[in-house]
Amino acid sequence: MRQILFAAGIALAVSIMLTPVLVKAFSRQGFGQEIRVEGPASHQSKRGTPTMGGVAILAGLWAGYWGSHLIGIGYNADGPSASGLLVLGLTTALGGVGFLDDFIKIRKQRNLGLNKTAKLVGQLVAAVAFGILALQFRGADGLTPGSAHLSYVRDIATVSLGSVVFVAFCYLLVSAWSNAVNLTDGLDGLAAGSMSLVLGAYVIITFWQYHNACGRIIVQGCYDVRDPLDLALICASAAGACIGFLWWNAAPAKIFMGDTGSLALGGLLAGLSITTRTELLMVVIGALFVAEAASVVIQVAVFRSSRRRVFRMAPFHHHFELAGWAETTVIIRFWLLAAIASAVGLALFYSEYLAAVGG
Repeated sequence: MRQILFAAGIALAVSIMLTPVLVKAFSRQGFGQEIRVEGPASHQSKRGTPTMGGVAILAGLWAGYWGSHLIGIGYNADGPSASGLLVLGLTTALGGVGFLDDFIKIRKQRNLGLNKTAKLVGQLVAAVAFGILALQFRGADGLTPGSAHLSYVRDIATVSLGSVVFVAFCYLLVSAWSNAVNLTDGLDGLAAGSMSLVLGAYVIITFWQYHNACGRIIVQGCYDVRDPLDLALICASAAGACIGFLWWNAAPAKIFMGDTGSLALGGLLAGLSITTRTELLMVVIGALFVAEAASVVIQVAVFRSSRRRVFRMAPFHHHFELAGWAETTVIIRFWLLAAIASAVGLALFYSEYLAAVGG
């Protein structure tokens, strides 16, 4: 538990102190955000706000994770694990793709960075590498970071994907979650605040899995998850980094996370869902991101078939802005939706445990 608190505290401190440094440095270099012309008119005033703030989130994540392990040496805590390093690597790789996207936008002074093909290739390479490596590194208990079975709260024994399909499934998850978080990052603090809530829920889930791990004691309801404590450190570090960044990203935002942050955080969700064996549960806990992505799919599908729009604008947080809601009202209410989804997900997680132990 001490390591988790250290991880969150270090990440929070690094993120909250580094972000204003980035604001000054990026402002000096003219690294400002370009705003969609077709977006809400009120957003045009945000043009030129520094972007690529996701650098601070990644820095906080790395500092929190490694800092907590350095402190843990003092009381013989376990060192970094295969699961933790794989998730950290996937997150950083997606952050690198996002950084290139942001940098191209800034250099060309437009709202389009990497083309779709380049971005998909970047996501593909990161996801395939993660998927292949996740089935390696078998631990002393025989577990690998990932499993070729589909999972809800634990592996579904009757649904085996096989190695090749599993790697393809990893790409689907990485692409879906990174794009979902990217679409949600359209209002000041919306993505960072929502991610903090989701990651907070996963700190609880991974810590519970650690205390009830089959590797420690085989009882009813135990969890076959490799390295749950190390994954808890990842979750705590990322949550702390998001909260520290939110201090400066809350409306009116001094800086945006950009694709550097949103793609990285989406990759983090995908990696966590695979390594914690909660791929289907993540859909519930991250329901706000799912809804944002679904609103875009629905809008495009209906418009192409009927030339009509379901929403005034997609993603649907813009729909409420155009309906007259103040931006801060949309943000706070969407945070509440994210909190409700996280609470429902935790309830489902715990109810499955009670059912497993016969409670």
